[in-house]
Amino acid sequence: MSDMFVNLFTGHRGLVLGIILALLVLSTLVIVVFFKKDQELIDRIYSWWIIIGFFIFGAMLDTTMAMFFFAFLSYLALKEYFTLIPTRKADRRVIFYAYLSIIPQFYFAEQQWYGMFIIWIPVFLFLLLPFRQVLTGENEGFLENTSRVQWGLMMFVFGLSHLAYMTTLPPVEGASVGGKELVLYLVLLTELNDILQYLWGKSIGKRKIVPKVSPNKTVEGFLGAFFTVTILAILFSFLTPFTWVEALFAGMLISIAGFIGDVVISMVKRDIGVKDSGNMLPGHGGILDRVDSLTYTTPLFFHYVYYLYY
Repeated sequence: MSDMFVNLFTGHRGLVLGIILALLVLSTLVIVVFFKKDQELIDRIYSWWIIIGFFIFGAMLDTTMAMFFFAFLSYLALKEYFTLIPTRKADRRVIFYAYLSIIPQFYFAEQQWYGMFIIWIPVFLFLLLPFRQVLTGENEGFLENTSRVQWGLMMFVFGLSHLAYMTTLPPVEGASVGGKELVLYLVLLTELNDILQYLWGKSIGKRKIVPKVSPNKTVEGFLGAFFTVTILAILFSFLTPFTWVEALFAGMLISIAGFIGDVVISMVKRDIGVKDSGNMLPGHGGILDRVDSLTYTTPLFFHYVYYLYY
């Protein structure tokens, strides 16, 4: 165990994790000293300690632990989603099967069984769940309820499970970095993209980009984050086997996909009529509010990497 902790903060990954923790400590001190009366900021920084702490020790410490961590994250996201959407009593069995599908999906990721990993939910579950819905005998709402369950599985189990599979990827020939560094790279840039969209939008944002869905999103905020994240993708490319050109495209992909994931989940919340998906994370909302961008960036980035190197 002590060796794992030592390895956690060595090499390129350790350098980036050290920088993240140092910035978090600095931000905490600034908020405590200068903004101690701003409860929202205090809640946000408290939640960031929890988020980053769980991510470091859940996803970065050990591959097996990462499987359980990401599987539990998928479960929480799916549970929050099912709590929000309208469901019938007859849908409970179908929802139970949806939860149960998390186990084999992450098992296939842990075993690096790519063939089953890639078809378990999009093929087998998409064929099985409608039939299970038929067995309930409820005709009304069949299409709507089946679609809701299948969409939730695709977004919050299939999409996020790519994080788990990515942690198992070995270093490519000639590179000293592997799956955990790629996961760190992706999550870091995705979260920075969200933060930078907010900061650029607050600073210079004027033109709303999707006002009916997310009123705070602006064209200037999107473009500011897009160019900044693209530059950061090149600067942090030492976490990847990428050339600078590949890192450039990775940054563009993450920024655009992160924005789309954010507004898609915002549209879901608008449709349901809620501002936040939950209150599990003070100052941030719920799990869906934190993984919204990752639901899009994760599968797209994974297959970009897989196509290039695996």
